[in-house]
Amino acid sequence: MDLITSIQKLKKTKTAKEISTKIKEFETVGKKSNKEIYIELCYCLLTANFNAKKSVDIQNKIGLGFTTFSLDQLSNKLKEYGHRFPNTRANFICLSRIYKDNLKEELFKNKTEENKREWLVKNIKGLGYKEASHFLRNIGYKDLAIIDFHIIDILVDNKKIEKPKTITKQKYLEIENILRKLAKKVNLSLAELDLYLWFLETGKIYK
Repeated sequence: MDLITSIQKLKKTKTAKEISTKIKEFETVGKKSNKEIYIELCYCLLTANFNAKKSVDIQNKIGLGFTTFSLDQLSNKLKEYGHRFPNTRANFICLSRIYKDNLKEELFKNKTEENKREWLVKNIKGLGYKEASHFLRNIGYKDLAIIDFHIIDILVDNKKIEKPKTITKQKYLEIENILRKLAKKVNLSLAELDLYLWFLETGKIYK
């Protein structure tokens, strides 16, 4: 079964409703306070080269501590909760705190989703294109692709791309354009498509 057929078939199942509900949850997060949105940013900083589920667990345990803990406190908490890179991630989070009270306003200054992503990559140390796209998706934006190894694998398996040795900015945007065309064919946003592909690859729906 080809990828488009698999997606179209999945759209007729209860999974489609679960994905729709998840998208609405992301939109709700985007309407929350600066601090709550900032905590979502911290989650995305944690996910780089680390497990998404474990990152959610850590996010739930630390909560507002992302905005108040000292560097040492945060590093120790990340280590205690099993993060792979506690010192580096704690440093990135502490550096990003200059935007914890005005993140929504800073994002609003950038009109397009692509410009918002560029701003994040430029101004938040530790956020690459994948993590910045992930954060924007998780606060309700829908037109950016989150290109991780799950997405790469399913595209390679379905002969949509050749497996890249590295993901440069140019390669990221090339793959995103392929995904954008695929999303159009199956009448989904990139945010929805990501969840469909994740489910097809892993059997799970995750933020």
